[in-house]
Amino acid sequence: MGTSRKTSLRIEESGKRVRAYLGGHLVADSTHPSLVWEIPYYPTYYFPEADVRAELVEDGPGTRSPSRGDATAHTVKVDGAQAPGAAFRYTELPGLVRLDWDAMDAWFEEDEEVFVHPRDPYTRVDVLAASRHVRVEVDGVTVAESSGPRLLFETGLPVRYYLPKPHVRMDLLEHTDTTTHCPYKGTAEYWSIRVNGTLHEDLAWSYRTPLDESRKVAGLVCFYNEKLDIFVDGVLQERPKTKF
Repeated sequence: MGTSRKTSLRIEESGKRVRAYLGGHLVADSTHPSLVWEIPYYPTYYFPEADVRAELVEDGPGTRSPSRGDATAHTVKVDGAQAPGAAFRYTELPGLVRLDWDAMDAWFEEDEEVFVHPRDPYTRVDVLAASRHVRVEVDGVTVAESSGPRLLFETGLPVRYYLPKPHVRMDLLEHTDTTTHCPYKGTAEYWSIRVNGTLHEDLAWSYRTPLDESRKVAGLVCFYNEKLDIFVDGVLQERPKTKF
C-alpha cells in the first residue's frame, strides 16, 4: 500500500490492464493505472497522462479536494464523441488523469467488463452453504425461515443471509422498481414487506443472475440486517450499523 507524493491520500498502482471507452472509442488504456481511495468504501482509477488516447480540452477549475488539491476539469473528445467535464487533473497527483466513471460508456479490467466502480483489491466475497436455522421477523411477524441458507461474507459488511424463495413468505413481499448494482454481485431487484397494515420499503433483495463470484446466491432472497430482526439458531442478532 502506498501514499501519494505530497499527501496522506491512499493510492497504489494496480497490476491490471484497464481501459475506458466513450461512444465505442478507446479513451484510455493502461497497464499501470493507479487506484486512489477518494472515499473509504472503494477506489477510483487514475490514468498516467501518456495512456490517455482521447483529446482533453480544458474547461476550467474544478472542485478543490482537501487531499488531492486544486482540480482542473476537461472535456473528453474522441472520434466525434465527447463528454464535458469528464476528466480531471489534480495538483497533488501530477501526471495522472481521473476519468468520471459514469461519463464513460464502458470500463474493462483486462478483458472483463466491470460495472459500478473498480473492484477493491482488498474486498473479498465468499458464499457458503450453511445448516444454521435463520428466521426473519418484521414487527413480530415471521416473513422467512430456513435451515438451508447461504451465507455471504463480504469484506467490510455484515454477514448476509440468503434464503430460498420457498422458505420466504412471498405473499407478504411486494416487488418494487428499485434496482442496485454491485461490481462483485451484479444487479439486484427489491421487495417491500407489508405486515400489520404497514409497508416497509425495500427491505429484501435478490440477484437473478449474479456475477461469477456470487453465483451461489442466484434467486435467493436476502434481508437488511440493519432494518429488521434476524434470529440465527434461536439467537436474535444485533442490528449492525452500516452505510445502509
